[in-house]
Amino acid sequence: MGRTDPKPILARIREALEAAGATLAAFVPGAVASSQKSFGRGPVTEADRAVNRVLRDALWREGEGWLSEESVDDFDRLEKSCVWIVDPLDGTLEFIAGVPEWCVSIGWIEHGRAVAGGIYNPVTREMFLGSIKTGVTYNGSSVTASKRDSLSGAVVLASRSEVKRGEWNDFQNAPFVVRPTGSVAYKLALVAAGLADATWTLSPKNEWDIAAGVALIESAGGFVQNLENSLLTFNRRSSLLSGLIAGGAGLREEISELLSGRCRNGRLVHSGAERNLSSLQ
Repeated sequence: MGRTDPKPILARIREALEAAGATLAAFVPGAVASSQKSFGRGPVTEADRAVNRVLRDALWREGEGWLSEESVDDFDRLEKSCVWIVDPLDGTLEFIAGVPEWCVSIGWIEHGRAVAGGIYNPVTREMFLGSIKTGVTYNGSSVTASKRDSLSGAVVLASRSEVKRGEWNDFQNAPFVVRPTGSVAYKLALVAAGLADATWTLSPKNEWDIAAGVALIESAGGFVQNLENSLLTFNRRSSLLSGLIAGGAGLREEISELLSGRCRNGRLVHSGAERNLSSLQ
């Protein structure tokens, strides 16, 4: 984790997550007004904005960078070696619908690597916290990513939206259980804690969706990679990533082989339909 002592970073993350939880207590999931962001970027609620303010106040210090889904991007962050990447409310669709699969996500980045993070689901009261140096805790107890070495019988978390669009139809007869779950950050947290074996998305995601989850999974001994089978780097000018594959370390080869035919030459392949990655960016 570089030269930074993880303990004060983790303390700040915990305090920020607790403050976010207190702020969210004033809102009722399933009964919150929403509006659409510009350029078709999805829904937003006053809860998203309120938590963003709380996280900024609790986390940011002079000399650190900041990237949040709900903040105007300040490209001065590109000059910073340490950056906070946060999603004040990941899974806004689930939050609006009253489905308890949304969370607050905080990632700490050093020199482009996600090295510490925290994810909190206020409804289920699940807190995932960890760093490369300290490992991961789930509600205070130490956890690790899945030790499974085969997808047979595994639990794989899938995006509810992707399942609805038919992007997981090819896996209907697979030897693993597909469990639709909201919020990519929450899915990554569950994998980090060993509560599921793997997750992947062949759809583009932003850095704030995954930064904390990547830190947690790697800290818990799991693996995370993009669709090009390379490690993820953060705090780039464009926050958009092609997709994500994550799971217990023993599943890396099998998952990569399974998905290799669905991502060819920079093109996503879903049940015979292809989408050029560059067009999605």
